[in-house]
Order: sequence, then structure tokens, then C-alpha cells
Amino acid sequence: MNMPMFDPAQFLASLYKGGEANAQAAEADASAKQGVDPVAGFDALVTQMGQLHQQFLKQMTDFWSGAAGVASGGSFPSAAEDDKRFAADAWRSDPRFDAIRRSYLAYSHFLNDSVEAVPLDDKTKAQMRLGMRQFVDAMSPSNFFLTNPEAMQLAAETGGQSVSEGLKLFLEDMAKGRISTTDESVYVVGKNIATMPGNVIYENELIQLIQYAAATDEVHTIPIVLVPPCINKFYIMDLQPDNSLVRYLLEQGHTVFMLSWRNVGPEQGHFTWDDYLEQGVMQAIDVALDATGAEQVNTLGFCVGGTILASAVAVMKARNEHKVASITLLTSMLDFSDTGEIGALVTEQSVAAREQSIGDGGIMQGKELSFTFTSLRANDLMWQYVTNSYLKGKAPPAFDMLYWNADNTNLPGPMFCWYVRNCYLENNLRVPGKTTQCGEPVDLTLIDIPAFIYASREDHIVPWRTAYLSNELLAGDTTFVLGASGHIAGVINPPAKKKRNYWVGGESGPDPERWFGTARSVPGSWWPEWARWLAQQAGPRVRGRKSFGSRKHKRLEAAPGRYVAEKA
Repeated sequence: MNMPMFDPAQFLASLYKGGEANAQAAEADASAKQGVDPVAGFDALVTQMGQLHQQFLKQMTDFWSGAAGVASGGSFPSAAEDDKRFAADAWRSDPRFDAIRRSYLAYSHFLNDSVEAVPLDDKTKAQMRLGMRQFVDAMSPSNFFLTNPEAMQLAAETGGQSVSEGLKLFLEDMAKGRISTTDESVYVVGKNIATMPGNVIYENELIQLIQYAAATDEVHTIPIVLVPPCINKFYIMDLQPDNSLVRYLLEQGHTVFMLSWRNVGPEQGHFTWDDYLEQGVMQAIDVALDATGAEQVNTLGFCVGGTILASAVAVMKARNEHKVASITLLTSMLDFSDTGEIGALVTEQSVAAREQSIGDGGIMQGKELSFTFTSLRANDLMWQYVTNSYLKGKAPPAFDMLYWNADNTNLPGPMFCWYVRNCYLENNLRVPGKTTQCGEPVDLTLIDIPAFIYASREDHIVPWRTAYLSNELLAGDTTFVLGASGHIAGVINPPAKKKRNYWVGGESGPDPERWFGTARSVPGSWWPEWARWLAQQAGPRVRGRKSFGSRKHKRLEAAPGRYVAEKA
């Protein structure tokens, strides 16, 4: 087998030069100030690269030495890699494909180690690390027909039928402009997904507000308003009856309102961050208060919905308005000190380019945002579907969460640019008075209402330690819960499934590791933990009303409404 010799130093240099030319000048300037000799630094880098190359050659020599023994009845040395891409026996039983697999894994280590050897600042290295991983993942032999023994074997067994089916699936995805991750023909919003009964009682250009039908004879006096992420549709919290967070809340005796963000088009491309607060969250709260006659509402924000919600609450606090009794934040960031791998993609240059192109009006395409999040876990969210669909001809099965994940939405350019600059790039939201929102200097540290903060331990979008920082930022009593799994699967974990676990009750303080080390693990869903907390914020129970809305806010249409059906 001939492996093309790829020069990692040259690749890294081009990646570095293309993505962060200005960082080179900054690094040189910093070195000069510290009295560091850049020539000596380069010599050290060359030495490190040489050592890494020798390590790689040794790995390959050891491998081929082992491979030579196969002909005389020996076996290949075992690999310590636990990689599901190569889990099938065909990758090991056939010496040719075992060689391809081992060579790829060894060279992958070499390339990734090359990144770590580059003496650059953390931000630039994170960008290079992400770029290299994208390259390494894309070049996996499992992604190509002629180097994938499973695909070739299946083609032989089916007489080429798998190849024909794979081509058909590929052409279908080409027409969609994206890789299919689930059988989208199974689901219809409002029919077998997002089906909880209710009515839209308010709408403007940006939102619809849904009031759901009560599920109990008695309800708590304080209703709850749910603020979903605006990057996808609201029905992540109302997928199907057996995993609907909305249904669970209704069964606990809450009056539930859902904000449904509009999938904006060019005519809404002028909306700003302030519009999402005023016409979105604050308007929804006012309508919910009018519909129920309550003096306050409980609130929940999911992901960026939590960031928007907390900002709105801070604005209301600055206006001396006390309409919110409590706030629940699910996988949300308020302090953006560590944004994980997403942070590596956000630079001054990239943000300035967006501001120039769509900052004064325009659309941030939902499919672009979706691809960005997918690329962070490319093997799980992209390449496995390429392999199974196109190489093996196996259409993906139906999965409601992945259907929701593919139903992305556009964002207005001005709103998106404000969010990325003030949160991801400059982390201004955490600084009291640093941002002015809706004409008010915003100070999150003045939010003194009870807060329930949930994070997922394996979240690749909102690192749990970053979500934990909200405990120190908010002034009220906070309860922090850490769930197992990732950004979505960790949140949507109904008790009846009896899956996973969560951690609660750790020692409070600024150190998340200290909290985790002292927290207790509880089996099952975190929902009951939250339900007990929310019941304490929701007031006494009274006989529920069967009607929807009010004289001012009447029924407009049945849930889930028109806005959620609009496609990007």
C-alpha cells in the first residue's frame, strides 16, 4: 500500500496563514516584548517536528514489522484505538484493510501531535486543532468506497444494489443541499410531532405565542413561559407525547406558554437583538400575564433562548419591572469565557466580515449555522451518514431529535452580529453596564430571583463548566444540576425512559470541579428534580380555566401555529 506523504508542517503553515495572519504579527510582537528570539523559537519547532516525525516512522516500522509476520502465520499487533468507524471485523480480518486502518490512525496521531507542537497562543492553536481534526476526519478510509471493506463486501453480497441505492440517496441529498440524518418523510409537524393541544393567542412579525390546554383540574397560579432557541424550532420541547417537556409540565399542573420564533425571511432581515427582547420575550411575558391574570410568570430559556431571556429579565430589572418570579436556564451561557470549539471559529476578522455583509440588514442562513454545529462532531453527525447512506445504500432511520435538528431557521443579520460580537467575541454580557439593550444598561448581577441552571456534561456547544459560571453571575438563589449526555439528549430525558443520571447538591462556589467532586449522582432523569424546584416557585393551585387567552388576546389558530411550519 502506498500512502501519499503529506507534509504536516506545510499544511499547518498554510492553515495558519489563511486563518490567522494577524495572529502571527501579534505573536512576534509579544515575543519581542518578552525578549524571545523568534529564530530560536522556529529552531525549537523544527526540532519538535523532527521528533514527532521519528515517532511516526517508528510506529509505522513497528507495524510493518508485525505485518511481515502475518505471512508466516502471525497476526497484526493490536491497536489501542477504540474507534467505532473501524468496529467491524472486516477492518481486522483482511490484512490489506487492517494495514490501511493502522496507517491512517498512526498518521492521524502524528498530524494532531504536530498541531500541539506549534508554539502559538491558545486561541490560534485551538483554530488549528479544529482545522486539523476536520481534515483528519474527512480523510478517514471509512469515508471512501475503495478503502471501506464493509461497503465493498455489501456491494458484492447485493449484486451492486447497495451501490445503486447509495447513488439514489446521494442525489436526493444533493437536491436538498444537505446530508440527511433521519427519515424526514415520517414526521409532520402538528400531526405526529409537536402535537400537544393548544392555541396561538398572539402574534407579531417575530413571534407567535402558544397557550397549551391544561392537563389537570387544578393549576398553579403562576404560569410558565418557555423561550426556545431561535436557531431551531420550538418543538424540541414538544417532540412526541412520550418525550414532550411541555406535556410533562402540564401534567405537573402548570399553565404553559410557548414562544414560537419566526423563521425570518428577507422582509424580517432588519430585526435586532433588542427586537428579540422587546417584541419577543417581553411581549410574550406581557401576553401570558394578561391571559392568566397573574402578577408574575416563571420562565425557561433553552440554549441561546436562555441568553436572550436573561438579557430581557435584566432589562426589566433596570426598568424596575418585577414580572418574572424565577428563571430556568437549560444549556445556556451568560458568561462566555470558555465557549469550547465554537470559540475557535469566532475571530475579529470573521465577525467584522459578517457585520459588513449583513450587519445592517440581511439574513444569516440557518443551513450555514447548522453545518457549523455539525462540523464540530463531524464523525457522529456527518461522516457516519455519508458512509451508511452513500457507500452502503442504507437510508437513515427515523429519529425525532434529528428531524428537529435538520429543521433549521434563519436569523436576522443585525441580531446575529450583535450576539456574536458581544457574547462570543468580546464577552460583554457578563460585565455590568457594558452593553446597552433596549435603551437600558444591562447588569445580569442584579437578577436576584431564584434560578435553576441545568448543563449537560458532554455538551459540545455549551461546555458545562461555562454554564456553571451563571451561578456566580446571578444574584439570586441558584440551583445547579448537571445531566449526563449532550446538548439535546441530556435535556430531553423524560423520567419514564429511566435513562442516564444527573448530579446535584455540590458545594457552591466559583470552582465547577469542586462542585462536581462534592455533588451526588442520582440515577434517571433530572426532570423530577426541576419539577420539585419549580413547584416551589409556582404558587398555590387553583381551579384551572378551560378558556384560552383573554378579551384582548383571543385565539388566532390551533397549535403549533404557522410560524413553526415555515422552512428555511
